[in-house]
Amino acid sequence: MILTVTPNPALDYTVELDDPLEADTVVRTDGARVDAGGKGINVSQYLRALGSETVASGFLGDPFGRVLADELAADLDTSFVPVEESTRLNQTILAPDGEYKINQNGPRVSEGAVDDLLARVADVAPPVLVVGGSLPPGVTAADVDRLADAGEWATAVDVGGAMLAELDADYALCKPNRAELAEATGMATESVDDCVAAGEELRSMGYERVIASLGGDGAILVGPEGAFVADALAVDVVDTVGAGDSLLAGVLAAYDGGASDETALATGVAVASRVVGVAGTSVPDLAGIETVRDGVRVRRR
Repeated sequence: MILTVTPNPALDYTVELDDPLEADTVVRTDGARVDAGGKGINVSQYLRALGSETVASGFLGDPFGRVLADELAADLDTSFVPVEESTRLNQTILAPDGEYKINQNGPRVSEGAVDDLLARVADVAPPVLVVGGSLPPGVTAADVDRLADAGEWATAVDVGGAMLAELDADYALCKPNRAELAEATGMATESVDDCVAAGEELRSMGYERVIASLGGDGAILVGPEGAFVADALAVDVVDTVGAGDSLLAGVLAAYDGGASDETALATGVAVASRVVGVAGTSVPDLAGIETVRDGVRVRRR
């Protein structure tokens, strides 16, 4: 079972406008949608679609936290810790003249709530723990280390590059993108070979395996058995939102089934290729993903 922790989830509110925004002018629309957002939550949703047992946790505060929980209730098992301030509402405005985003910092989380989350994770005692996304006010890198060190579980993290450099515990896996690889290590990441070298540097910093998403260059996995590079599949890209989360979910689901590093990387790329074909973090049909995986070219670097 894989338990995901999203420290700073969000209710994502997206509005699509037919007319451009103008100051002091009311613009009306019928095009709006609300989604439950956050890296760990996304990973759990993809894991469930892949048939892996998963539970999503983190911090939620009303009123938006209640709406987010209701959004997830039908499809996902959850075990969130309540906090006093409201879960953040992130807003995206899709206008003819561009895309506008307003992301809140999130609720302030008390030390007691962090302790409650630690107790919640210890009670579940999952074989695998995933911590993903930004940290809200009151939660620090030391708290992520506490989560990793609190039990015998293998911990994977999908956090920013600066945070990767700050964490001190030993981690089973991390999943940066190209920019986060550079930020975490201070190394160049222009070429695939550069990224492999940066991945090796991250391994020396306490991460047993490094899975890095490289956009059109595919993805790499650097681990105890060497480095592997998977080419990106030729697909029509609709939206890259959720691509990294789905890559991580595919890798974790494969490991959950006893796969090798090579097969796990190919599975992650296959799942991501399906996800970029749909808008937002909608979960596509992942049936037959093994066939797609078999078409992913993976080579040892």
